[in-house]
Amino acid sequence: MDRVIYTAGGGAARTLEHQAVVSNNLANVSTQGFQAQLAQFRAVPIQGPGLPTRVGAVATTPGIDASQGPLQVTGRALDVAVSRGGWLAVQTPQGEAYTRQGGLLVDVDGLLKIPSGHPVLADNGQPIEVPANARLTIGADGTISVLGAGDPPQGMGELGRLKLVAPDPRQLARGADGLMRMAGAAGRPAPVLPPDPTLQVVSGTLEGSNVNAMQAMVELINNGRRFEMQMQAVQSADRNAERANQLLSAQG
Repeated sequence: MDRVIYTAGGGAARTLEHQAVVSNNLANVSTQGFQAQLAQFRAVPIQGPGLPTRVGAVATTPGIDASQGPLQVTGRALDVAVSRGGWLAVQTPQGEAYTRQGGLLVDVDGLLKIPSGHPVLADNGQPIEVPANARLTIGADGTISVLGAGDPPQGMGELGRLKLVAPDPRQLARGADGLMRMAGAAGRPAPVLPPDPTLQVVSGTLEGSNVNAMQAMVELINNGRRFEMQMQAVQSADRNAERANQLLSAQG
């Protein structure tokens, strides 16, 4: 069987992988704070007997598009968007993670959390506990002010400051829960980032998904056409092999 079948088949497999990434991005075009996943491939010469006329496609290290999504004004006191591409730190069973889901809420236990249910961390690395029936205000520097039920305005106190971090996007890896984590060395836990005091938040605003729906649709169409061409190459190679076998059989 001609080696072109394996070459085209490998390209088709990479196309399907890319299609899955684009489809996932398109499905999250309206997800709060979603960062588009990137899929990159490169051509590698196939080593072996004969002339070096064929190449294979392999996936390179995937990453994310860390650019800031569109800001949507909501007017809700607990909605925040981090400036300059910063991230909120949250607590997970696997350790500290980072997100741009800024629609904060207070659960029944009084913990400040993101919509997916993970506690938000203060700059001291601890979850933020909110008194019952308290009113919260989040300042531009991430400081959380609290006013107890029935307290006068001058009785407002501080609960702490949101932990805002500015990681290198190239060192972030998306987990199965959709949250970002620093890529740690093999066998070692992911490193924890220190808070960045220069970052600020915009209250009453949410960051939307940074997925470009039009571009994603174009990529879906291109992938469909690319997959069809690769399948045509496989079919052509199969037909050529079948005809060659028929000729050999006739000569025998």
